Amino acid sequence: MVLSMERWKGKVAIVTGASSGIGAAIVKKLVEEGMLVIGLARRLDRMKELEQQLHSSQGKFYPYECDMSIEADILSSFKYVTENIGPIHVLINNAGCISGSTLAEGDTTEWQKLLNVNVLGLCIATREAVKDMKKNNIDGHIIHMNSIAGHTLTDVGGISIYPATKHAVTAMTETLRQEFNKMKLKIKITVLELTIKPVNELL
Repeated sequence: MVLSMERWKGKVAIVTGASSGIGAAIVKKLVEEGMLVIGLARRLDRMKELEQQLHSSQGKFYPYECDMSIEADILSSFKYVTENIGPIHVLINNAGCISGSTLAEGDTTEWQKLLNVNVLGLCIATREAVKDMKKNNIDGHIIHMNSIAGHTLTDVGGISIYPATKHAVTAMTETLRQEFNKMKLKIKITVLELTIKPVNELL
């Protein structure tokens, strides 16, 4: 079965963690399919380079500097999108970080960073997207990029609180699904789980 992206042409998508890796690849594909894509990440220079690569595509890419561990940054980003580009149809929560320490000997500041990005940042972005979708009566789609560490622990070593944050994403996805059903919203919620590599390959 071939899935068509026709319904999404000209529609607005937000992709977090858009400056490299999977996030940048998602941006590239959505822009090539004709969507208006806002990339949120700290590394604005990298997104500017991606913007140049995509200047002749069907859609358009809007890089926006945002630290997903800071609520004020996230709120400012969503305000920019809704006031300057249009109502949100798709949110892809791709931003995430991993620790290079053990849980038994970990650093509190590092734990807070992972919780702020992997859990709270995702929650805040999702809340703001849902708020805008409801306001504009949009049957949108929210996608959480997760890890198999959100279901089972693998012995890759030195990933500290990371699996706990990914278990949280799994639980939050199901919680959102139940909430959407109770509110009779037609917003789709999807979680995609990726295989985790050894920590030395991720850092």
